[in-house]
Amino acid sequence: MSKPVVTRFAPSPTGFLHIGGARTALFNWLYARGRGGKFLLRIEDTDRERSTPEATAAILQGMAWLGLDHDGEVVSQFEGAARHAEVAHQLLAEGKAYKCFATQDEIAAFREQAKADGKSTLYRSPWRDADASAHPDAPYVVRIKAPQDGSTVIHDEVQGDVTIRNDQLDDMILLRSDGTPVYMLAVVVDDHDMGVTHVIRGDDHLNNAARQMMIYNAMGWDVPVWAHIPLIHGPDGKKLSKRHGALGAQEYQIMGYPAAGMRNYLARLGWSHGDDEYFTDAQAKEWFNLDGIGKSPARFDTKKLENLCGQHIAAADDAALRNELQAFLIAAGQTPLSDAQSENIERAMYCLKDRAKTFPELTEKAHFILTKRPIERDEKATKALSSVSDGILEELTPQLQNASWTRDDLEACLTAFADAQGTKFGKLAGPLRAVLAGRAVTPSVFDMMLILGRDETLARLTDVTG
Repeated sequence: MSKPVVTRFAPSPTGFLHIGGARTALFNWLYARGRGGKFLLRIEDTDRERSTPEATAAILQGMAWLGLDHDGEVVSQFEGAARHAEVAHQLLAEGKAYKCFATQDEIAAFREQAKADGKSTLYRSPWRDADASAHPDAPYVVRIKAPQDGSTVIHDEVQGDVTIRNDQLDDMILLRSDGTPVYMLAVVVDDHDMGVTHVIRGDDHLNNAARQMMIYNAMGWDVPVWAHIPLIHGPDGKKLSKRHGALGAQEYQIMGYPAAGMRNYLARLGWSHGDDEYFTDAQAKEWFNLDGIGKSPARFDTKKLENLCGQHIAAADDAALRNELQAFLIAAGQTPLSDAQSENIERAMYCLKDRAKTFPELTEKAHFILTKRPIERDEKATKALSSVSDGILEELTPQLQNASWTRDDLEACLTAFADAQGTKFGKLAGPLRAVLAGRAVTPSVFDMMLILGRDETLARLTDVTG
């Protein structure tokens, strides 16, 4: 019987949740969730100078926005330092590691001489096989005994088999001279103790796998399934950086992209399922596998992101969309929806969400709900009003007062009124948009009237006609 799948996301809390890290977290989440497994979160906070509580909070907030829920408590790598050191001491006791008393000056001199002689500068410690009786009373590091013959093969689900000659591996330090464990040791011990079965991470960690396997093998532990995914590049094919735009997951929330659209796009960024572009979370969990991850770097394309986000907004549940819109406004530092606005926007979603790619576009379409009397008009709306006689709108008002407030009746009323004026309804639409929304581009006049209601619609007309 195979083990249940356990994946993990292990960011360093030195800044925001990078969009590449968000994709790594998503891939781990999809793989675990699609197989009934566990998705764990570990904060790799061993670098005490650079790790900050604010960065940890930013990572957690970014994951919460993306909806990437994790199982169990968040693990702090720093808090496991004693356990990491314990493993190093076990290897030392079993003769699989050794104390190295070489000083930094001696190591530098060794490398300088090797370079001059045209030899490998990989450090070979003279203390590897020294008898304990020869050990001086001096500071030392603990190094693992790397295999010196043959080769190490990393069986990678994305990159294929990667072979590294063992004579290219040094006796990696496990414990520093002050007794603190190094990152490489901490990662392996944590992954083993957390029961991680699949390590899905960026391919910039591929070389680390061979060194980490030394610890797995020395301890007799099962090596996890490796899957090293290519990095994300910008549209120009270069590594994603600030010159390409936003880098942090939360920046995309503040820009107004819906989380479902972001998940869909990030899943497609380096992974594919046939020709499918748009898919739901349920489909992604069902379809996601390691075979579908490509070997080449993916290119971030904002237009594709916006296209998918538009499809997700159009397909979203109205109440859920209203809640996410409220979260966007708060995250972006804008005025949250009042209860009345929230209720009206949910009722209006049927005419707001089509063709809106982001929440700013959605709020612009909802401007007629969010604005208050007296309505401020933009330039195009002002021009639409000035082109029509004040008398026409004034004559329309009593007609609407007597109308039954249903779509069919409003359409019949306005069409009949336009006919009586010797014009077409299209000629009335522009001025009515200006009156009701202060904008030239809005949902249909009838939708706005129905959502605003009789009293508010007539009040807005009266503000213009007096």
